[in-house]
Amino acid sequence: MNIDIPEGKDAIAYVWGEMVPGIGVAAAAFSLSVYEYSTLGLREFEAARLRIAQINGCLFCLDWRTERDGQMVEEEFADAVTDWRTTDRFDERTRMAAEYAERYALDHHGLDDEFWARMGEHYSQLEIVELSMSIGSWLAFGRLNHVLGLDTVCFLPRSGAAAQS
Repeated sequence: MNIDIPEGKDAIAYVWGEMVPGIGVAAAAFSLSVYEYSTLGLREFEAARLRIAQINGCLFCLDWRTERDGQMVEEEFADAVTDWRTTDRFDERTRMAAEYAERYALDHHGLDDEFWARMGEHYSQLEIVELSMSIGSWLAFGRLNHVLGLDTVCFLPRSGAAAQS
């Protein structure tokens, strides 16, 4: 871990809640709201989330699987996300979610008119905004936790739409 945690303190609660409570508590609420209020389908949600986890290298995020109404993606899904360009496991919405996540994280200046035309064929503007905010959350907070070395002790509290690893 790259942050000193006092003996007996929970690392996540300490860093996110005690060290910078004005920022950390708000960030945690934003992060949880992505799971709590998403209207995106589980497969496209997970394709984007896992692609960001792969790019960030966040250990917790790589192991996490979002659960909704007792449903989770299949075990092989993470491998399909890695191979999003060629996998036969994805429909076009799921493939677009993985592509968008990757390009958002690695080449956001390259999101050209051709990409947006394809994106608009599969997603409404509301869904694009929701997916963009979700990807932004995962990119920022997964990377933050990995950089600080918190990804080995990270967790998301259980809630109605929140998932389990």
